[in-house]
This record gives sequence, C-alpha cells and structure tokens, in this order.
Amino acid sequence: MLAAGLACAGTAPTAEPSARVTSRLVWNNPAPWFGGFSGAEVSPAGDELTLITDKGSLVTARVIRAGDSSIRDVQITNRVQLRAANGRTLKGKRSDAEGLAIGADGAAYVSFEHRPRVARLDLRSAKTSPFQNHPDFTGFEANKGMEALAIHPDGTLYTLPEQPPVQQSSFPLYARDAKGWRVTHKIPQRGPFMIVGADFDAQGRLYLLERAISPVGFRSRIRRFNLNPSALREETIFTSGPGKFDNLEAISIWGAEDGGLRIILLSDDNFLTLQRTEIIELTLRE
Repeated sequence: MLAAGLACAGTAPTAEPSARVTSRLVWNNPAPWFGGFSGAEVSPAGDELTLITDKGSLVTARVIRAGDSSIRDVQITNRVQLRAANGRTLKGKRSDAEGLAIGADGAAYVSFEHRPRVARLDLRSAKTSPFQNHPDFTGFEANKGMEALAIHPDGTLYTLPEQPPVQQSSFPLYARDAKGWRVTHKIPQRGPFMIVGADFDAQGRLYLLERAISPVGFRSRIRRFNLNPSALREETIFTSGPGKFDNLEAISIWGAEDGGLRIILLSDDNFLTLQRTEIIELTLRE
C-alpha cells in the first residue's frame, strides 16, 4: 500500500538492536564471469540464493549450512546472461544490473544503474522487459543510479538512487503500483553513506544497506524504516568499522526457524584481484 504523501524522518535514529555476525566466508570461483555481485534474494528457508552481477549474470546457488545453521559453503547451480525482451544478450553498460527483487508470487524485477531503468525479469529465460520508468531516473548522476530495489509484502515495488539528487540532502524513495511510479518518502542522508541495497521483512519494514569509503577501506551500515505516512521511524541496526568487510552491496532478509531474523550480505569485488567476494550473514534479535 502506498503512503499518502511524502514523509521525512520525524525522530532521531534509535539505539541499535542486537545484530551480530553469525556467518562469514570468502566465496571463490575461477569462472571469468564470477564477481561483481550487487543484488541478491534468499529463499524463505535460507537455503538458496538468486543473484545478479554488474556484468549481467543471473546466478542461482545452493547454501550449505553447518549444524549450527552458519553458512559453510555456497554452490552455484546455474548461471545465464540477462537478455533483452527480443532475446539478445545484454552487453556493456546495458548489462550493469544492480538491484534484484522477487515477490512472494514469484514476480521478479531488476534495476540497472547505467542506462538507468527498472525492468521485469523472467527468471527462467533471463529476459528483461522494461516498463515505463519515472522521469527522474534518466537524470541521476552517472554511476549513481538505482542500486537498490525491493518489494513490499503487499506487492509494491520500491527503488532508490545511490546518492541524493544534486543539491538535495535526502534520497527519494520511489514506489510503483498499477498507476506507475511516484515518490512516497524522502530518506534522510546521515553521514557519508550512500544506498547500495534494499529489502523488506515480513512486517513491511524497509532495510537499507549503505556504504561509505574511507582511506582504510569500506564501511557498511544498515538502517531500518517503518514507512509511516506522516513520519518515518528510523533505527540503525548495524554499522561496521573501516575495512572490516569488503564492498557489501547486496542484502536479503529471511526468518529462521528459531525466530531470529537473518540478513545475508554479499560484496561486489568490482572484478578486481585486490578485492574479494564475501558472504556475511547477520542474526538480528529484537
């Protein structure tokens, strides 16, 4: 359900809930296409991942867990290249997929940062079918477009740019329903962090993965929002120190059998040997 109007945060961020790292591994594969993971969706049982990369790969993988439910390994089960609606393989800047969202009904969507657009995605054929986008999308700064994409439990699709528009101090939150796209909220920017990923939990709370770059490495932060029509309710649930993790860009939420909320994060190594593909899982206790 779309909010009735624009809203900015009405209260300061609350204290962090207890979020702790319960899995961390470096994921390696010799395939030349491997790397650049920027969007992810985890299955409801936490045992399968669907991923996209900066060079247009659509990947599925099986999550292997140890007896304590921590992630022990991730095994690729399929990889295909994203295609245009006419079946042609997406190449170059048109293949720069950044955000992935899969609804409870199986409907899938992908956002692209270069040649900015959001498209429907057929998970079986890997074909993308763009629909009408908001006029703002083409005006985003180069390489700062829609990195974050998420579906609310009610089926509404949301997206945000990586950084606020020029001379603005907040990120516009765009929502799409049968009537098209509109801005429903303004997410306040706090500090040097930029938005790189998004997901919703079953209660409809929005989680934003943010990144900042420091002289000694990347920093990551996760903020959670209740999309109240009159005033956003905001809390920070996780912040990492400089260089603690690699370039975390993908986020996906699932609920474990023990009642804890799990957050899976993946890093985008930019296809550089100096970086690495990391898989991090957090357990969040309310």
